[in-house]
Amino acid sequence: MIGLELLQKLFSEGKVSRREFISQAAALGATAALSQSFLASHVFAASSQPQRGGRLRIGISGGSTTDTIDPAASTDMMNQIIINGQLGNCLVEVDHENNTVPELAESWDSSPDAKTWNFKLRKGVEFHNGKTMDADDVIYSLNHHRGEDTKSAAKVIVDSIAEIIKEDKYSISFILKSANADFPYLLSDYHLIISPKTSDFTDGVFSGGYILKKYEPGVRCLTVRNPNYFKSDRAFFDEVETLGINDVNARTNALKTGQIDMMNRCELKTVHLLKRTKGIQVLRQNGFKHYTFAMQCNQAPYSNNDVRLALKYGVDREQMLKTVLRGYGSVGNDHPISSANRYHASELPQRQFDPDKAKFHLKKAGLEGEMFKFHTSEAAFSGAIDAAVMYKESAGRIGLNIDVVREPNDGYWSNVWMKKPWCAVFWGGRPTEDMMFSTAYAADAAWNDTSWKHDRFNELLIGARAELDQTKRRAMYVEMQSIVRDEGGVVVPMFAADLAATSDKVAHGPLAANWELDGLRAPERWWFKS
Repeated sequence: MIGLELLQKLFSEGKVSRREFISQAAALGATAALSQSFLASHVFAASSQPQRGGRLRIGISGGSTTDTIDPAASTDMMNQIIINGQLGNCLVEVDHENNTVPELAESWDSSPDAKTWNFKLRKGVEFHNGKTMDADDVIYSLNHHRGEDTKSAAKVIVDSIAEIIKEDKYSISFILKSANADFPYLLSDYHLIISPKTSDFTDGVFSGGYILKKYEPGVRCLTVRNPNYFKSDRAFFDEVETLGINDVNARTNALKTGQIDMMNRCELKTVHLLKRTKGIQVLRQNGFKHYTFAMQCNQAPYSNNDVRLALKYGVDREQMLKTVLRGYGSVGNDHPISSANRYHASELPQRQFDPDKAKFHLKKAGLEGEMFKFHTSEAAFSGAIDAAVMYKESAGRIGLNIDVVREPNDGYWSNVWMKKPWCAVFWGGRPTEDMMFSTAYAADAAWNDTSWKHDRFNELLIGARAELDQTKRRAMYVEMQSIVRDEGGVVVPMFAADLAATSDKVAHGPLAANWELDGLRAPERWWFKS
């Protein structure tokens, strides 16, 4: 039998298949994590070389008939994979190593205090309507998310910009209200797609690798390759058909029967069977994705922090990780910063299922015997119903009464999320602490889904963003995680790995983990094998 080193060399040279590699690596005693890590870093070399052609058919969850193509209103996967992976581009892209790299921007630099950022724009980029991109388009697009009247979920992200100055046709400067060492990351946010200045943001005209042909919100979208795309090494498919299939069993069957080529959010109960299915490959990404149980802090009884603490101590997160995620993830500690983030607070004690503390806080709140309505749906995340039932059972053993209210999948994000006092939520996470906290925890954030406001937290948010000393910055982010953990309105029981599945005819390079499906860029970055 050959050794592991030789096996890895043969795989890198394309002389051993992926299936053979996994089988022989296991026989050699290599752990699954080690072999998967090696595969992830070498898949590009082992896959076929990128080539053009074919129609990619995507079965995707997270579509709704209330969807719109406006990037400012993009809330879930179907529109994100259409707008970001097919139709449009940001100034900045996040690569597979979580680094910022140029996209519509060609380069950038900052003043020493990180308050002024100067961007050079890429020349010769053509929108789908034939207009050439310039500084006016960029300023117009970013202003879509700024101002008092905007309804953009990205408003809080661009609020840090005091002024955008057009230096010349292909150069702009951002003057920030305060220093931000992570500013380029903000410009990679999936809302901040650049449109021509004549656009109303709903016509689907952007600069991406595919052109919109047909769009039925939440149902179907068809795009065709942009022959004038500025990236010569991307957008390999002739066409991309995106189908909204919220039911995970229907997505799985569609993949098994060859009706689609790829799907997101595999059914974790049966993913082990899917892995054994001939012609199908399962892809795993470990990133920032997490699930929350969001409580509205401006509504009784969740306005009482003792109630929030009782519910945090009442969840058995180890059991939930093992049963709901089948081990594909890690336990959460009631804050949204993952271990993949730079300033993850690993020093904070891990919150455990603690019946005595849960009872203590419930009694202190004077709500023993209270019934708490928890709203959920499989649209929140795959396994959300099971997680809710498990939560109800573990909490019930200690006198915490939870009524699980099952909501329809369609319209969950418009009718339940941020409407019901307590509900299950999916978060893709963000590549920096500032982006995550600014998006969902800042007092005035449009997606502050717990309506939580904390003076010290908001003071630290601004301070940490401006702090250039890494030691001081880390201390500030650790304190913020501690505050959210002990006083915030979310239960964060677990971080989940992304599991997607494709036909084995689909090839790809190293996977980015900032969002599922290769950072939302699968249609742009992937291709069919010959």
